[in-house]
Order: sequence, then structure tokens, then C-alpha cells
Amino acid sequence: MRRWNGWGDETVTLDVPQSAVEFIQSKLGKGRPVRDVTREEAVAAVPPSRLTDHALLDKDPYGRLRHSIGESLPDMIAVRGGNIPGYVDAVANPATDDEVRQVLGLAKDTGAAVIPYGGGTSVVGHLDPGGLDRPVISLDMGRHSAMLEFDGKGCLATFGAGIAGPDIEANLRAKGFTLGHYPQSWELSTLGGWVASRSSGQFSLGYGRIESLFIGGAMETPLGRLEMLPHPASAGGPSVKEAVLGSEGRMGVITRCTVKISPLPEVEEFYGAFFPDQDRAMAAVREMAQAGLNLTMLRLSLPMETETSLNLSGGGQSIEILKKYLEWRGVRRDMCMLLYGICGSKVRAHWTIKAAKAIIRHHAGVGVGQTPGRKWHKDRFRLPYVRNNLWELGYAADTLETAVPWKDVTRTVGAVEKALRTGLEHLGEKVHVFTHLSHIYSNGSSIYTSYVFRLGADPAETLERWRILKTAASRALVECRGTISHQHGVGLDHKHYLPAEKGPLGMDIIKAQCRAVDPEGMMNPGKLFD
Repeated sequence: MRRWNGWGDETVTLDVPQSAVEFIQSKLGKGRPVRDVTREEAVAAVPPSRLTDHALLDKDPYGRLRHSIGESLPDMIAVRGGNIPGYVDAVANPATDDEVRQVLGLAKDTGAAVIPYGGGTSVVGHLDPGGLDRPVISLDMGRHSAMLEFDGKGCLATFGAGIAGPDIEANLRAKGFTLGHYPQSWELSTLGGWVASRSSGQFSLGYGRIESLFIGGAMETPLGRLEMLPHPASAGGPSVKEAVLGSEGRMGVITRCTVKISPLPEVEEFYGAFFPDQDRAMAAVREMAQAGLNLTMLRLSLPMETETSLNLSGGGQSIEILKKYLEWRGVRRDMCMLLYGICGSKVRAHWTIKAAKAIIRHHAGVGVGQTPGRKWHKDRFRLPYVRNNLWELGYAADTLETAVPWKDVTRTVGAVEKALRTGLEHLGEKVHVFTHLSHIYSNGSSIYTSYVFRLGADPAETLERWRILKTAASRALVECRGTISHQHGVGLDHKHYLPAEKGPLGMDIIKAQCRAVDPEGMMNPGKLFD
């Protein structure tokens, strides 16, 4: 059963070890737990629907509550505090493309807005209906979840856009293939959502981001159906497919996706290494990316995240032994932890690991075998659950991310971390900040920063603290000329900073594309742009 007021399955928890609690308290002070509203109280607060009854619409209050929020920190503050800013008026669960068209027609006839809904995992406000002065329909694509076509010879597969990550892999692995796309929300998020938000997966270094995997498909718009044929390549003018990628529901509802798939690899292994400092660690991963190695992933934790990760692991004798070994090898206080993975044939994997280890040694790195990589691989989809536990201890946790050229990585990390670390000083509050490079490219890197702060006395105070920190960090990103989002998308939270990246003319082009298929502005209004 999906947790109604936090991340993931309600039967899954990721307890914070006592050593980690003490570590966080040493950074921020004792947490301030707050009372959360009950599910019954939250459902009782759902207002009456503004829509009349219809066979395609479900107006159940709990369903409307769940579809009115995503998984952002503001969403969590709102639902736990009983202060959700707005509610959808009904949920539609169409089973066919024809029913999708009927829902869009119904919305047009009633003046309603439509918010496409996949797995509900948005962390930037894609699903927020608050502030709209008209009825809102949440169009849930969960029943569009079948594999529609499979072409092993051509390495292509077509799915309904509402299919979730585990079901994609179950279908493909039964036939000896994989998509290889694993965002951290993989267990819950959907293929259509990945396309709509230009998702990046943990193994994108090896398999590619979603824009390189999405080959074609279909989208239902207020003006009709848009078909995107799965050509391997085309010089037939500007790409309509590229306009759909990252459209975040503003152009229509993605109903079908054809994706590029890969044969299952013979070998899939994950390794760990530690470096004496940040400069040598960054030099190593940059060289590995530019060497064109057949790596699946490179994930570099900078010093504070390395320290935090070791504490969150619970410490213990094994960690102490590791620290003593690394100190003996010259890796001490400012160490950085690298996790890297390979996949492919046995011969190619052997060559790749040999080359990667040589680069690591050249930059004074110390390999520590497969244990750290295996542990990360085992727990990688459980990590977001820690946010639930931190909240119960009286702390809020959030993340933000960007991407910049290599020459700007160090400066951007410093600017973002400083903005967050000092953001609440005027309130006498500390913020714990740590960063890793989650996706490495030959010409630059993504930067993924996490931050933890104490809850306020009430939801309004906690939300204001988040706004202060989010604004300060976003402004720092703009000043460093970083993208406002490498993988989470724009939604509501980032839209005010998008013009700095796209420019006035770029924003006009985006708006014109959306208006071309949605002249009345009924599709997910307020996202991407006002």
C-alpha cells in the first residue's frame, strides 16, 4: 500500500541508526518533532468537488487527496500539516486512448484543467492544482500499463505510458532484454512521466538518458492525436519528439512510448574507491568519462557526503577498519568516495575494470573492492525512505540538482553549498549540506546537493525555511549559469528560473509550442511557465 503522507510503500522503513542520529544532532541540534494530521483528518478537509458526476470521473475524497500532491518537500509539509493548497476535483482512470480523448473533451466542455498523473513522484510541484480558479481533473494513466509491441531484432519495445519501472523490466527481462533506466523513483514512477520530465537514470552513463531511449510514441492533445514514428534517425525538419520530451503535461497526455532496449549484459558489477581529496577525485572521474570506458555509472561523493554516508550506514567495526586502512593508505579527513559500475560482455567488462582501476591509481585513489558498490546497489531505491524517518525525528530533508561544464563544477558546488549552509543563519538555525556528482559526462557533470534542517514550530514556519533555502540555492545556480534542473524537471518550483536558462525568445518558442496544441491552456496550467 502506498504511503499517503510520505515516500513509498507504507510497509517499508529505513531506520536511522543511533550513530547517525547523534551525527545529525551534532550538526543541527536536537530535532523538533511535530504532530502530523491523521489520514481521517486529511480526508475530512477535502472540499466538495466542483464537477458533476460522470462515468469517467471518480470523486472519492481520498483519491482526490492523493492525486493533489506529489513527493516534493512542500508537498510533504502540506499533507502532514493538513494545509494542502488545492485539490483536484476528480480523478479519471481511462483504460483506452479513446477514453483519454473523452476525458479531454469533457474537460473542454466543462472548462476544467487536466493534470496528467503517472506515479505521483514529482519533487518540483508538477501535480499541484492550487490557485486555479476552475475545476481540475487528474488524469491517471495507471491503466495504460501493458507492453504493446516487442521487436527484439530491432531492439525496440512499445509500452503504455502508465507502466512503472519494475513492470517494464519484468516484461523485458523475460525476453532477455533491459531498458536500463533507473531513476531513484524507479519503483513508483512511470515511463510517460520519465519522458514528460526528461528523466535521467542511475545507469544513464551506460544506457543513456530518457531522451536517447525514447524513440517514438503517441500523445493525446486537446486538438487531436500526435504520432511520433520510431525512425532510427531523421533529417525531416525540427523534431516534434524533442518538443514532447520535457513538456511536463503542458502539450497533452503521453499515452504510448516506443523505447530502445538492450540485451541483458553478461556481467554487471559495482565497485568502490576512495580519494584523498576532492580535486584528485574529480580529475579521476573526468578522465574516466573522457576515456570512453564502457561504464554504467560513476557516482562521486564529495567530502561532506562521504562523511555523512559513512555515519548513516551505522558505523560499526567494519567502518572503523575501513577508515584505519584508508588512513594507512594516505586517505584521511577530506576523502571522497567513488562508486562505479560496469556492464556488458565478460571480455569487455574485464578490460573496462582494468582501465578504470588504472585511472583511479593514477590519481591516488584506493580501491576497496565490490562491497560498497553492492551495498549501494542493494539499497539504492530505499534511500528516499530516510526522509520519512528524519521528519519523525524533527528534521526536514530535500535535494536539488544541476549540471555545468567541468570548468564550473567546483565553483558551482561551493556557491550552492554556501547559499544553503548560511541560508537560515538569521534565524539562528544551521543547515547540513552535502553533495555528490551523480552523472558524469565528458564535457561536464551533474551536481546533486542534499540538505537537512530542523522543522519549524508549525508547517508555515517549516515551509518558509524551505522557501528561503530553495530561493538562495536557485539564485546561486543561475549566477553560476547552471541548468535549473538536470533530472527533476521544472514544475512550479523551478519555473521562475527557467527564463534565465532559455532566454526570452526561447521561452516564447516553448509557449508557442504548447499553445499550438492547447490554445485554451487547459493542460497542466502554471507549470513550466505562467
